[in-house]
Amino acid sequence: MVFKRRDRRPLWRIVLEFFWPKGGWARAAKYVQHRLHRLPDPPERIARGVFAGVFTTFTPFYGGHFFIAATLALILRGNVIAALLGTFFGNPLTYVPIAIVSLKTGDWLLGIDRHATDHGTILHKFTYAGRDLWDNLLGWLWGTQTDWTNLLIFFREVFYPYMIGGILPGIVAGLVAYYLTVPVIRAYQNRRKGALKVKLAALKKKQKRADGGSAPD
Repeated sequence: MVFKRRDRRPLWRIVLEFFWPKGGWARAAKYVQHRLHRLPDPPERIARGVFAGVFTTFTPFYGGHFFIAATLALILRGNVIAALLGTFFGNPLTYVPIAIVSLKTGDWLLGIDRHATDHGTILHKFTYAGRDLWDNLLGWLWGTQTDWTNLLIFFREVFYPYMIGGILPGIVAGLVAYYLTVPVIRAYQNRRKGALKVKLAALKKKQKRADGGSAPD
């Protein structure tokens, strides 16, 4: 096939580039910035899309961030492409602090005392919930008994607090991104319009000279 990679990346390289992309996260951030600058929409519409993308990264719906960001952008009448680019605010370098802030906020809002629970650490709850999910899937296939205890614990003590707690910091981070994006995009678009006007004036001047030079005596 024409677009097929000639060199298949080994699994270890795929995992490594997920946590540290080729060229580093600084280069990835510059790429996102460049793409945002080139979007043909008013600054406010682009900024609303960025808000939707950044806010979405504070939700626990991993794997569905693109869909949620696009839907929220449509509701807010924001730029969908900007929303998808805004989800890159969530990456392997930021997901841990995002999760900590969201969980801490959720615990505070819901009055959850982590020290009062005896179901292990958050990592244990992830592990046990994953094991329950796999065992229950096999149980459905083979007709054996299912047990949802660990999944219910995970939902009650991790997923739900994360979902509720991510709303407030998500709005704050999204608003910061919005108010930073508007002037940056507006300045870039104005500068680009000015450069285009200069080029257009130069072309008209060149054309006028060419017409004048070719005119008969």
